[in-house]
Amino acid sequence: MSEDKTKNLKPFLEILGHLEEPMGMFYTDSRPEEGFSPKPGRMPTVDEEARNEVDFAAIAGNFSCVIGMIWLARKKRSIAWFDREHFGCLGGAYFLGFMQQQLEFNIHYVSTGIPGVLEGERYLSSPSVTRKFYTDIAPRPAPKSFCVFKPLSQFGENEAPELVIFFGRPEVLSGLHQLATFLTDDFHAVQSPFGSGCANIVTWPLKYIEEGKLKAVIGGWDPSDRPFMKTDELTFTVPFSMYRMMLDRWRESFLTASAWKTAAKKIVRSREAWNE
Repeated sequence: MSEDKTKNLKPFLEILGHLEEPMGMFYTDSRPEEGFSPKPGRMPTVDEEARNEVDFAAIAGNFSCVIGMIWLARKKRSIAWFDREHFGCLGGAYFLGFMQQQLEFNIHYVSTGIPGVLEGERYLSSPSVTRKFYTDIAPRPAPKSFCVFKPLSQFGENEAPELVIFFGRPEVLSGLHQLATFLTDDFHAVQSPFGSGCANIVTWPLKYIEEGKLKAVIGGWDPSDRPFMKTDELTFTVPFSMYRMMLDRWRESFLTASAWKTAAKKIVRSREAWNE
């Protein structure tokens, strides 16, 4: 990614009143030499599950959340990465494209559970609805070996993210939300579909891109992911092409008008309230 694009990010973040550099996501065949990743483990298959050959206790013992790994990377200004051996959880493996078909165990876990065996999260009303969700979202298979998240300033000259992820509170997100519509002239430019934290920062944005739609996605609603995010914080993910439009055109928008100057005062108060 060109140095010019990262230099232009600073004034954009300043006008937004946002202190944290966004994270970029991309796939690569080069394993990162540093950063955070889940413990290694063997990814199960639906055929192994059908033969009762999956050690779910071992999978649970290696559990780590994609958003949790990214939280560590955010705090240390470092890298979070995943692959077929370092996937953290069955949901993350699926949503990042390393598992092509979700296990029945996870289908029941997300919905009603298994009486006497597994307490369900009850995020969806039934296993059948959950199967439909997994079919509808249909994650893109991982195009390369590793899925990597890192601060934009750490991208090399020959690297570029597919997606750019902002972590922020509603006052900042209000600026990003309105800017997405200003740039695209699309009144539905911002979407917020159901999904886990990793589904909303990776799977849904990539799906919209595959469908030829330039969309931003708000996420961070999953209660299971909330422990790995700041209080009142949400995610706002955009395709890299929209991110470049933001840097190129924000000065034409409301961000330089009086209404935003008034709104920005609340951003300052929010930071003060959280001692940031």
